[in-house]
Amino acid sequence: MGVFPFSSPAFVGVFLFSLITSSLLPELALAKDAGITRRYKFDIKSVRMTRLCHTKGVITVNGQFPGPLVTVREGDNLLVEVVNHVQNNISIHWHGIRQLRSGWADGPAYITQCPIRTGQRYVYNFTVSGQRGTLFWHAHISWIRATVHGPLIILPKPNVPYPFGKPYKEVPIIFGEWWNVDPEAVISQALQTGAGPNVSDAYTINGLPGPLYNCSAKDTFKLKVKPAKTYLLRLINAAVDDELFFSIANHTITVVEVDAVYVKPFDTETLLITPGQTTNVLLKTKPYFPKANFFMYARPYATGQGTFDNSTNLPFFKPALPPFNDTSFASNFSRKIRSLASAQFPAKVPQKVERRFFFTVGLGTNPCPHNQTCQGPNTRTKFSASINNVSFVLPTTAILQAYFFGQSNGVYTTDFPNNPITPFNYTGNPPNNTMLVMQDTSILGAESHPLHLHGFNFFVVGQGFGDYDPNKDPTKFNLVDPIERNTVGVPSGGWVAIRFLADNPGVWFMHCHLEVHTSWGLKMVWIVLDGKLPNQKLPPPPSDLPTC
Repeated sequence: MGVFPFSSPAFVGVFLFSLITSSLLPELALAKDAGITRRYKFDIKSVRMTRLCHTKGVITVNGQFPGPLVTVREGDNLLVEVVNHVQNNISIHWHGIRQLRSGWADGPAYITQCPIRTGQRYVYNFTVSGQRGTLFWHAHISWIRATVHGPLIILPKPNVPYPFGKPYKEVPIIFGEWWNVDPEAVISQALQTGAGPNVSDAYTINGLPGPLYNCSAKDTFKLKVKPAKTYLLRLINAAVDDELFFSIANHTITVVEVDAVYVKPFDTETLLITPGQTTNVLLKTKPYFPKANFFMYARPYATGQGTFDNSTNLPFFKPALPPFNDTSFASNFSRKIRSLASAQFPAKVPQKVERRFFFTVGLGTNPCPHNQTCQGPNTRTKFSASINNVSFVLPTTAILQAYFFGQSNGVYTTDFPNNPITPFNYTGNPPNNTMLVMQDTSILGAESHPLHLHGFNFFVVGQGFGDYDPNKDPTKFNLVDPIERNTVGVPSGGWVAIRFLADNPGVWFMHCHLEVHTSWGLKMVWIVLDGKLPNQKLPPPPSDLPTC
């Protein structure tokens, strides 16, 4: 029946929640005021931390992993002072926040700002407008977000209820990873050798690996709940490189929100959540299972040739999750998600398209440098990734700063191709040389890519497998209630079509949220020009903006 006492044999990747007669779950800090300034201070510092019987220095915010909960209401202004006490450069991204005319606070290093260097500080200053729900914040430079991340919860305005029954409790749950070594050393070695990076040593929920990893019996997230109560679980995938299936033994959950957008509720026993995505679900606990424990379980969804942490692929009892490469389940789950599209929360899908783009995204290789042995495919190449066969290289000057002051020379060019330079059968046999439509390619095997667009939400109006057909596929687009979100999985061997209104001037990053793909170059930048009216222009940078 999926009921296990604490003394039962366990398995890797398991987390427990228990039905008990009294609840020990603390209340979230729910602010009651609206339209005010919320202030936080983030001290970036290294602390000694032990997981899997392995102690190491970990870069954290305020000594916490995951970092502190940030709670605001829709309409609030948020001021976060970030002080860097470590030797690494740092920047913080407020993932999913629209940043309307506040692009200087978006956070990706060398895109909208230079990083905050050792001993420096920067105040992120922005207003949360027209959004409510679950998002998160994370470091946005190299792989530091492995430990520098935390929940960002936007409550509705006062007296505005959820479009579903009020839950008894609300619980943020963050999926992550743990490395016994420094993640920065992992990606540094991979980029030097051209090989895939070493995988993490464990998955975590709220920073804890669970009872089946070595030395982790006490490092388990345990959620104590009351019987026959409804809980709102705010799920966040902050993992560096893993899309995840998630399920709770012997329970059905109801999906009510993704990426801080309400959706038409639907029930499921298992969900898929990619890095960068958030999903709110309602969990109704069993009416009578005294002192029973149920496993919460997460394990990877992985396709293609890349490496992934398979540490949870061991025999277990419940719940039964799909196979790690079940693309059919992933696609069917994604198709179930529809915008609420109500009078109060309408789906404002752009009906008229003025600019069309077709982007191919995928993995490839670059030649190994002369007189060097590489560890990519066939030892003569290095892994790389690209959009329209262009692999992005970070500049040493922030692109937003260069754009705002008209100093683009040597920083960026504006000749990025709107379509693939050399068309081919993108999902069939690869070539010998290796609206917005994003098409996966099979150059090194088809693979899923969770694409995140900064500064905007977009509507996923269509998706499919094989090569996108510009004549037939648009006739099947959903322009009524497509899901609106900020991160979408381009399916393995397939495509997605998105629409959005370019109403936010600034420089906006778009990249794969599998960090290894971003490190290999699967990223690009959109420049949205100022409009003619004052409220359509980006204001000048703040005086404390970090310099390169």
